[in-house]
Amino acid sequence: MEKDAVLEMRGICKYFPGVRALEQVDFTLREGEIHALMGENGAGKSTLIKVLTGVYPKDGGTVWLKGTGSAIHIKSPQDAQSHGIATVYQEITLCPNLTVAENMYIARTKGAFTNWKKINQDAGKLLDELGIPVNPAEQLGNCSIAVQQMVAIARAVDMDCKVLILDEPTSSLDEQEVQKLFKLMRDLKAKGVGIIFVTHFLEQVYEVCDRITVLRDGQLVGEYIIEELPRVQLVSKMLGKDFDDMAEIKSDADAEKVDYNGTPVYQAINLTGTTGIKPFDFEIHKGEVNGFTGLLGSGRSESVRAIFGADRVVGGKVMIDGKEVKIRKPLDAMKHGISYLPEDRKLDGIVGDLSVRDNIILALQVMKGFFKPFSRAQAEAFADEYIKLLNIKTASSDTPIKSLSGGNQQKVILARWLLANPVYLILDEPTRGIDVGTKVEIQKLVLKLAAEGKSVTFISSEIDEMIRTCSRLVVMRDGKVVGELKGNDLNQNKIMATIAGGESK
Repeated sequence: MEKDAVLEMRGICKYFPGVRALEQVDFTLREGEIHALMGENGAGKSTLIKVLTGVYPKDGGTVWLKGTGSAIHIKSPQDAQSHGIATVYQEITLCPNLTVAENMYIARTKGAFTNWKKINQDAGKLLDELGIPVNPAEQLGNCSIAVQQMVAIARAVDMDCKVLILDEPTSSLDEQEVQKLFKLMRDLKAKGVGIIFVTHFLEQVYEVCDRITVLRDGQLVGEYIIEELPRVQLVSKMLGKDFDDMAEIKSDADAEKVDYNGTPVYQAINLTGTTGIKPFDFEIHKGEVNGFTGLLGSGRSESVRAIFGADRVVGGKVMIDGKEVKIRKPLDAMKHGISYLPEDRKLDGIVGDLSVRDNIILALQVMKGFFKPFSRAQAEAFADEYIKLLNIKTASSDTPIKSLSGGNQQKVILARWLLANPVYLILDEPTRGIDVGTKVEIQKLVLKLAAEGKSVTFISSEIDEMIRTCSRLVVMRDGKVVGELKGNDLNQNKIMATIAGGESK
């Protein structure tokens, strides 16, 4: 092993039927280092992490940890934990029915002989040290996703890990919480902990990381010192080609023409839901891409859920093409040509045990009625068309969707709603947790749909992505619309100023 290495993986191979997931991959993590693991969805990042943590057995290669003296064989996640390897995944894996403290010390207590008073005190002390504003006796399910993520990190930190793996830990955190996490990561780095940071936020990589390892198609592209790899080169290495798609997207957005004087495709007047959002007005025109922006918890997702009827609406009026309609449930919205890709694809989007084909035809089948099923040939034709159109990477349309990478799952949900041929498409965080290349594909698709006359509401936590894609933004804060920006006002400074405190209208 290298002198300062805490972990070395050499020649790692992993194969699945018909798929080469990892081929001779090397990875080195040093003490007191934050090391980004980068690559598109399907590049092999998750597989490498799962080999390291004992979820998958490796088919070749060796793993070395400092202090072990010889190569080790990690047989299970518990085995990895015993070696000082702790993981915090993007999808929360804690128990929502238990308290915060119970989640932090689960599997480390002594049953009936557990001193719960001491555990609550210890948990409270650690939470205070990490700046996590939650009562250790609070049931975890009552906490926000952001707090649940921080509790998972606190649990990993308390287990005295040598290697801390953070798999998309910031995807559900707002900027202040991200900075708290980065402070924690830097503190752990100073103590000699090696941190593997998996993320799709390039800005975060360059803010907090020391090195980057890039994978592509299951193979190692290279390891780089952060200061020696400009962002454009990183993207190029991840994609395997040189082009500036972002500039192309920007020019497309600038060229977009929308008739704001025409009758809106959809209009809400004083729309009021039961999820804490204040009554709001909203409209979207034919061929327009607009969006809701604001910090985590601002009400942007609750607003579009009210528009789609996914959350109960208790007041206000809705107009479709100038005529008043009632939207009490999602099926009402679907029948009026409205489709909705939800924020949480795992919980509200995919049906994991169903095939790619069945997930694609699901919305159209609901609208047609389950007593009038599509023939197998029709379903296959629909699935094949959209697998090809959206470049969905799957062995076949029979593959269970849960077997696909996150980015490809997202494409399947997009295919589902495009097959329903909506007039108005709502996309809530369609690019969260997916690779740069797929992000570009989705952004281009959104603008292509608008050019074809469809209306799209686009929500993203990345403000630069919103500016690139949308021609108008509704700004929210604390459940209330506080501004609407377009034209020359559609810039990062103006958006942040409006979110921070200024009402622009």
